[in-house]
Amino acid sequence: MRPVQVIAVSGGKGGVGKSNISVNLSIALAEMRRRVVLFDADLGLANVDVLLGLKATHTLADVLAGTHSLMDVLVTGPAGIKIVPASSGVQRMAELSAAEHAGLINAFNELSDQVDVLIIDTAAGISDTVVSFVRAANEVVVVVCDEPSSITDAYALIKLLNKEYDMQRFRVIANMTRNPQEGTSMFNKLNTVCERFLDVTLQFVGQVPFDEEVRNAVRKQKALLEFAPNSKAAIAIRGLAQTVDKWPLPSGPSGRLEFFVERLLRAANDRY
Repeated sequence: MRPVQVIAVSGGKGGVGKSNISVNLSIALAEMRRRVVLFDADLGLANVDVLLGLKATHTLADVLAGTHSLMDVLVTGPAGIKIVPASSGVQRMAELSAAEHAGLINAFNELSDQVDVLIIDTAAGISDTVVSFVRAANEVVVVVCDEPSSITDAYALIKLLNKEYDMQRFRVIANMTRNPQEGTSMFNKLNTVCERFLDVTLQFVGQVPFDEEVRNAVRKQKALLEFAPNSKAAIAIRGLAQTVDKWPLPSGPSGRLEFFVERLLRAANDRY
């Protein structure tokens, strides 16, 4: 069974364009013939289906209830990406019986042979739910934009994960930048304060320029890569996908999808 790249996309705060990055990065990877599942983990305010104009009939809650398989609840999006619709499922994960626990791991095992990349679009902030998903992932991408609160909140997320859970490696995407220097400047600000106070390594993945077409795509409930494939932001996201595709895959059993679910359940139990 081949390993699966599990990437959590987080942001510390709302309004940084995290869900847009998650959706369009998923599509860009799918265009590169990667089999992508996008997990909408913004449990209080699910928005991936809204962004794409999709209607989810069932959610992860139905999988936990045992009424549907994970394959039943998946929704197909642009470029063939598969979406796991959100539900208020994670707090409930802390209360699973042994049988339910095993059932959830088996549900994700069904997917194992059909997915290369699992992208988790987390909620904003540093709630227990966000922390549970981020801790379970192989890679953590923090999205920042040019607002003082964005850098502050990204730092708060990284600090919590470093101090409480000894997580040391984070990747950073600068979103909605006005010029090429702005993204590097944002990263440097965050990196300087992290190097000073924390034991972490940050890597700058790249930046996505501010682009009116992003707002237009959201209004039309279309993915940017589908709505305006030649826009500045779409071209930048395809560049990010090329970079992400080169990240090393986790080696050994820990890279298998059932181990992601076990880590998620363990993290949820730690927090609640």
